[in-house]
Amino acid sequence: MVAITSSPPLSDHEQVASRLFRLSVGVFFIGGFLTSSVSLLVPQLKLMLDLDYKGALLVQMAFHSSYMLFALPITWAIVRAGYMRAIVAGLAVMTAGCLALTLAQAALSFAMVLGALLLVSAGQTFLQIASNTVVAVIGPSRGAARRLTLLQGFNSLGTVAGPLLSAPRLLGELDPQARRGDAALPFLGTALVTGLLAFAYFRNRALLEESGSRRFAAVGQMFRVMRSRRLRWGTAAIFVYVGAEVAIGALLPTVLMRPDRLGAAPVLAGQLVSLYWGGAMVGRFLGAWAMRRVAEARLLMGVALGAGLLTVAAIFLPGGAGACALLAVGLCNAIMYPTIYALALPEDEREAPVASMWLCMAVVGGAVVPLLTGALADATALLPALVLPAACYALVVRFAALCAQPLENRS
Repeated sequence: MVAITSSPPLSDHEQVASRLFRLSVGVFFIGGFLTSSVSLLVPQLKLMLDLDYKGALLVQMAFHSSYMLFALPITWAIVRAGYMRAIVAGLAVMTAGCLALTLAQAALSFAMVLGALLLVSAGQTFLQIASNTVVAVIGPSRGAARRLTLLQGFNSLGTVAGPLLSAPRLLGELDPQARRGDAALPFLGTALVTGLLAFAYFRNRALLEESGSRRFAAVGQMFRVMRSRRLRWGTAAIFVYVGAEVAIGALLPTVLMRPDRLGAAPVLAGQLVSLYWGGAMVGRFLGAWAMRRVAEARLLMGVALGAGLLTVAAIFLPGGAGACALLAVGLCNAIMYPTIYALALPEDEREAPVASMWLCMAVVGGAVVPLLTGALADATALLPALVLPAACYALVVRFAALCAQPLENRS
């Protein structure tokens, strides 16, 4: 007879970490769904309102500006209230923003759309600072990049679901061959999910306090932590990475609709963007596996170099080859954000909220780089403008090279 052995019971800290990880899966998934759905507003509003590229990409500027405008007061609120209550607040604000976005769409008001996106972005700023930092500090620092990469895989699952479910509703009016859907439905569904998640986090609001977590550093240390060379370069790397990813994701449907690429109809082009985000999903799960065998910094260097080369190839390769090259950039993007984030955080977890604020503020690159890319596209043409996102990946390579150095040379 074979003896049956049971696994040893989890410690209190392990139980807290496990529950937080499960809650985080929902937050990361719905955040990805919302991000990719908002990207489809760019081609929708460009065609419906006859906007130029720079005007249409104001959508991404509004959706990412909060990371710069509100990061400081939100970090102060997180330090005062704690991570769990801050996540509740962020989810509640996102719920209100999604409901406001449905009203703005019904009113056909571009200004109201931008205002609603700014409100949604404020909620996401809470989540970026609080959720990412919680995942980074609930376990050993050595595994932080892997934990974040695994959760970013669920984020990417949401970004894949976003175009598949939202494109027929957001772009259906622009495609005579497609059935028209309710354009408000993706954002109403998001509001329902974020509302339920807010309730779940509220029920668990004392979880970290019960685990005996330490109080965190005051916001007054915000400039002191930036003495870290690695944090400075990490902040810059997130700025350009997010900017490049958002610019490519927002312009990709328009590229795929070009006759010299795929000549796809609007709804099909929007749904094909799921392949871009799907590459990131597959890459993140593969990246979590690869990080057991390859140094995080070296893996980051390789994928950043690949993303830059694929973006350049997309400019020059005609037809399906150019389209596939640009779609494949998503696979290279996969591990960048969580790896940069984890590598840039300071060793002292008391400084994590303030350092996370800087890294979160750097997400404003998703507002700046797409707008600059749009202005370059208006001044030249769409494909040559992609050279700007390609150049962004070179800076990520530089950060990875810094982190690959011995620790004493990169602090």
